[in-house]
Formats: sequence, structure tokens, C-alpha cells
Amino acid sequence: MSVANQRYTQWEILLIDDGSVDKSTSIAQDYAHRFPDKIFYVEHKGHVNKAAAATRNLGLLKSRGELIALLDADDIWMVDKLENQVEIFNRFPEVKMVCEASLYWFSWNNNQMQDKVVQVGVIPDQIYKPPKLAIQLYPLDHGQAPCPSGIMVKASALREHGGFEDSFIGKYQVYEDQAFLSKMYLNECVYISSACNNYYRQRPNSVMDETNALGHYHIARRFYLDWLKKYLQETRIRNRSIHFLLWKARLNYTNPFFYKIINKIHSLFL
Repeated sequence: MSVANQRYTQWEILLIDDGSVDKSTSIAQDYAHRFPDKIFYVEHKGHVNKAAAATRNLGLLKSRGELIALLDADDIWMVDKLENQVEIFNRFPEVKMVCEASLYWFSWNNNQMQDKVVQVGVIPDQIYKPPKLAIQLYPLDHGQAPCPSGIMVKASALREHGGFEDSFIGKYQVYEDQAFLSKMYLNECVYISSACNNYYRQRPNSVMDETNALGHYHIARRFYLDWLKKYLQETRIRNRSIHFLLWKARLNYTNPFFYKIINKIHSLFL
């Protein structure tokens, strides 16, 4: 396990079972039994499947640590991941979330394919005050968003902003991580690191692949944009750049013809 191999040793693992129907449950329970002080098995009541956001919220509820690091089941951390990010938090007390680059791991099942390090889409190794990242990164702009397994966040900040959005289920879940990230971008200082200490496994039949194959991408995107509009209203965030980018993004669905004209005009000035 890539967590057990970390140089930083003050960790606990919450193995959260989201209604597994294979051997994952017994494997996770076995680890928890063998390492009762470090590894904990958690599941939803009735062993039901509730999707990523509700499952992350269950982990947040059960966690005892000050920092939360996400690791999806098929991804891997390199040995310096936790140590590197904890050091950043120690160096910059005002920072509430650290995001690093990710290695897009294509070669795990095909050594003919080349892996690729993908940086978060802003100048790295610096602090970004809110709402700068929301203006520069996907999904409101074109900058590359961080991958979940490259993120560490202060538990207190995550709880303060309502945790993960568990309405992003089914065909909407492809935007689950973007809702969480948006709340952090809009409210907290975030450090973007150029370090790359996580392998983000690339595989067919991922959630994004299935969303695109079913033609649900724009359904999910509009759901996210409507959620963001409501969130901005509820939190009374008045930033003009955010509201303009949101208006422009929603225009693709509310007035597609005008959206095309706006984009064409914009391209003439690039």
C-alpha cells in the first residue's frame, strides 16, 4: 500500500467501502484487523452505494486528523507525498489546501504508452488567494484542475464549507470534485505545488469516459453551473469576474446562439 510506505508516518487510513460487491470488503476488513491503530474500515449503513461525495463525507466525519488527503482506490502515492505537503502547511499557516501536479499513469497496463506529468494550470509554487483559482482553472476557465489524489486540505476548512456536495450523484458525479474545489477556491488560500507525488491511473471506462459515451457531459456541466450560481447567491460572493465567467458558461445552455457569437468575437481578439 502506497500510504503505508510514506516517509511521513503520522497518518491514519480510512478505507471507506461504498457498497463494494467484489472482494474489496474482505480485503479492507483484513487490513483494518491487522493494523487496528492505523487502518480503519468504514462503510455506509446497510452497505449501500452512495457515490463519491457522500463517501468522502463519511470519511471526513470519521477522521481524527487535522489534514485530509484523498486517495482514490486505483491511484498511488509516491513515498514523499504526505511529507512534502505537510511541510507546506507548516511553512504557510494561512494555506488551507495544497494541490500538486499528477503523473497521468498510462503505462500501468501498457508499457508501450508514455506517462505524462500534468501540472495544475497556473504558475506553481505559490499561494493563491480567493477567488483567483476559480477564475483561472477549469471548469470556468481553461487551466488544468488538480486531481483528487494530489490534494491535501485542512479538515477544519473542509467542514466549515460544508464538506463535499453529495447531490453530485449518478450522471452528475463527474463534477463532484469540481464542486468541492470551487468552494475552496472561492473562500480559502490555496498553495499550488509543482511537485508530483501521485500516480493518476488512466483507464478505459472511467467515470469521465462513461459520461462522454452516454452523452451526459453537458448535462453534468449544466448541473454544476446551476449549483455554482446558487452557491454564489447563498454565500453572497460578489466577484465580478466569477459572475461573468459563470454567465458566459451558462449561456451555452440558456442561449446557445448568443454564446457562439460571443465566442467568435472573443476569438478575433486572441
